[in-house]
Amino acid sequence: MTTRRAVVVIVLAAISLLAGCSGGGGAGPTPPPTTAAPPSTASPSTTEPPTTPPPAAAPASAPAAGAVPRCTSGELSVSLGTGDAGAGSVYRPLIFTNMGRATCELRGFPGVSYVAGDDGHQVGPAAEMSGDRGGQIDIAPSGTAIAPLQLVNVQNFDAAVCRPTPVRGLRVYPPGETASVFVPMDGTGCAGTPPQPQLFVQTMRAP
Repeated sequence: MTTRRAVVVIVLAAISLLAGCSGGGGAGPTPPPTTAAPPSTASPSTTEPPTTPPPAAAPASAPAAGAVPRCTSGELSVSLGTGDAGAGSVYRPLIFTNMGRATCELRGFPGVSYVAGDDGHQVGPAAEMSGDRGGQIDIAPSGTAIAPLQLVNVQNFDAAVCRPTPVRGLRVYPPGETASVFVPMDGTGCAGTPPQPQLFVQTMRAP
């Protein structure tokens, strides 16, 4: 029994010695390297500094003080003055009278065409503009301005092309206006398209 115990003690001592060698003062396992935190990938702030708003648009300039307004169709009376006969044409002034209470102005060419029938339908082409565009014509209350008008004798055109048609007056648009004025006048116009204009109108001018 004594011998067995001695053997056991020796074995246990050897095991302890081996265990001590394996766990000696050597450094323990190396820890994994510390990974540095990755740099931030957050986008930089998209907030931009406040900007100064653009200056407000300047208001549209008002008409200059004392500027003369354009004459409207409602303020005007239009009539045909007496004229002269020429070679194949009659020349008569279209007279524009200011029926309003304040001075107004006209400039440029009026629109003129023949009309017929109770419905006032247009007969043939409108008047062709003749000459240069003039300047502003101021018309005081009850004052007048004129636009010379040439009425061609359409009987000189080929009847098959002209198709002569009785007319009962003129449709006149004052310069810059979309409303017309009727001017009574008996005559003859071309319902067709003649080789030359049947009417010529010149720019506004003082009488």
